[in-house]
Amino acid sequence: MKKLNLKTMAIVGIMTALTCVMGPFSIPLPFSPVPLSLTMLAIFFSLYVVGMKLGTLSTLLYLLIGLVGLPVFSNFSGGAGKLLGPTGGYLIGFIFMALIAGFFIDKWPNNLLLGFVGMVLGTAVCYAFGTAWLAYQNHLTLKAALLAAVIPFIPGDIIKMVIAVTLGPLVRKALKKAGLI
Repeated sequence: MKKLNLKTMAIVGIMTALTCVMGPFSIPLPFSPVPLSLTMLAIFFSLYVVGMKLGTLSTLLYLLIGLVGLPVFSNFSGGAGKLLGPTGGYLIGFIFMALIAGFFIDKWPNNLLLGFVGMVLGTAVCYAFGTAWLAYQNHLTLKAALLAAVIPFIPGDIIKMVIAVTLGPLVRKALKKAGLI
């Protein structure tokens, strides 16, 4: 991990703030307890900018900020109830998503296809955590939970991945050139 000097802490703080700003903006869907949000995009982007370890740290900080009650989760919500509620599995899944996607991004920084594959695998693990928890919380079958909270989100999540894999490396390159990372 990079040495946690002031510059590194500031960049992690900016990535955390980006997630905290983008996360609450969401669109509730009438057929699903899971809203469309920009949280995954912010996490993927952070991973490209600061890498797996610091990107995962940023994700953990985001979750802790929401856990203490600040309204950084979807629909401007926060608190332990959100993490323990029907969509809490997806929030916890963000940690594993960041680790998996970040590993691929760090291991193959110049291979956009493998970065994309890492994001797909990380998202699949996030979906698994979230879907299992949603099914348990709402007494749904696995099929019903997948139809309500995964299948409709796949196209949008792919778009988020394409945006991250397109813009993330450009921003990382510019920040490196400027000596900020």
